[in-house]
Amino acid sequence: MSIQWFPGHMVAAQKKAAETMEFTDVVIEVLDARIPGASQNPTIKELGAARQRAHLKILNKSDLADPNVTDQWIQYFNKIPQTKAVAISCKKVNEPKKILAICKTLAPHRGDTLKPLRMMIMGVPNVGKSTLMNAILSRRIAKVGDEPAITKQQQRHQINDHMILIDTPGMMWPKIRYPSDGDLLAANNNIGKNAYFEEEIADKLAGILLEHYPALIKVRYKLENLGMDGIALLELIAKKKGFPLKNHGIDMERAAITLLNDYRQGLLGRISLETPESRMLMMSHQTTLTEENPSQDIET
Repeated sequence: MSIQWFPGHMVAAQKKAAETMEFTDVVIEVLDARIPGASQNPTIKELGAARQRAHLKILNKSDLADPNVTDQWIQYFNKIPQTKAVAISCKKVNEPKKILAICKTLAPHRGDTLKPLRMMIMGVPNVGKSTLMNAILSRRIAKVGDEPAITKQQQRHQINDHMILIDTPGMMWPKIRYPSDGDLLAANNNIGKNAYFEEEIADKLAGILLEHYPALIKVRYKLENLGMDGIALLELIAKKKGFPLKNHGIDMERAAITLLNDYRQGLLGRISLETPESRMLMMSHQTTLTEENPSQDIET
């Protein structure tokens, strides 16, 4: 079963986004550079395609992602018609500034006083949309915080007499198709905490890290060997950090939170949890499972 999280206010946000799309020239979709595939909202793609809008994909938080994998995603997205992809970090002052110039190239027929360039920032919760907008505008307009779904309503900003920027609330979609997408979104704190169990997500995150970034895990937690699975890693973290329980057990929940926070804050190093290749393999595998078991709860 996939993790599902679609708060009520997102229904209204989706409807409003569909209405605003009619008067939008470029869709700026902000993704998390560590999970560019999983953090894509298919609803955004559908809304933009219906109006044939140019699409700029921002791989934000690129300072936390594996740079080699990020390059693979940029090449992958740039092969899509009417799409441009760029990796940035809002922590670097000058990087968000180039967004407006890129948008202008995607809609060269717009951008003067008679036909201002109209851009709409979209994305799942907590990928940095509001931070990006504040950086572009060079002033704090939107509320920013390290939790999903802070922005609840659209905000329209006149940048100058030939550019308009619209910020939208973080939007999920009604049903997450692939279970692994829900896991990755939860690991990256894009989903409300009430929708998942931290120990389960930390176990799955640990499995990915042990497979693809064992050296970083070894250094961070001062481990001598890594012949273990996710649960064993969490147990070791709990013991090393001194997270005991009154019944002489170990506090796996605190260990899970420690691993998740270390990953989310970049304390483990620069990590990407999926590549274009791994995503294609995952989608192919899930399609095969669905064909073999049509009653399985995965959309086709």
